Amino acid sequence: MPRPSLPEAPERARGQRDPEATQRALLAAATAEFAEKGLAGARVDEIARRAGVNKQLVYHHFGNKEALYRAALEQVYSGIRAEERALHLADLPPEAALERLVGFSFDYLLDHPEFVALLNDENRQGAPHLRDADGLQAMHSPLVDLLRETLRRGGEAGVFRADLDPVQVYISIAALSYFYFSNNRTLSAIFGRELGAARDVAARRRHVIDFTLRALRP
Repeated sequence: MPRPSLPEAPERARGQRDPEATQRALLAAATAEFAEKGLAGARVDEIARRAGVNKQLVYHHFGNKEALYRAALEQVYSGIRAEERALHLADLPPEAALERLVGFSFDYLLDHPEFVALLNDENRQGAPHLRDADGLQAMHSPLVDLLRETLRRGGEAGVFRADLDPVQVYISIAALSYFYFSNNRTLSAIFGRELGAARDVAARRRHVIDFTLRALRP
């Protein structure tokens, strides 16, 4: 399917007497604003307008713009990690588990361009907010452990190599899809093809899954 655009109309708060709804609305609005304009270009006034709340509630709930940016980053990471856990990779044979994980990773970036945009902005700054984020490494550890176990099972079954580092494997899986979406416009210009078209996206997805599984085999 064609690449979706960045979110423009996040859920709006239902009044100031529901703090949880207000925080959800502010995080949704902030994610959209930061994805479009980056931390430097985003404005607290615009985030509050998108969320349908008074600007002072931004400071009340999050303290300042940088803290809200950090919260938005943590939320997009927790979102993808939660969906990865729902894949139930441990219930599948090793090759089927890796195929599901690779396909999911590709589809998630296709469906969440705001995730790509926020990570690009954070990398451009040198990742200072992720370095200070509480619990970020703990959030990723279960996925690494699950991938390690899947690779171990595959190695014992003879379908995967026995010398695979789960962190390296995950970085490779992420990179094969992330680069395609983060640089889709420049790649399209370079090769004279609309690589965001449905046919090209589907072809890339098939290639990424096949390429990854072939690289893992003995």
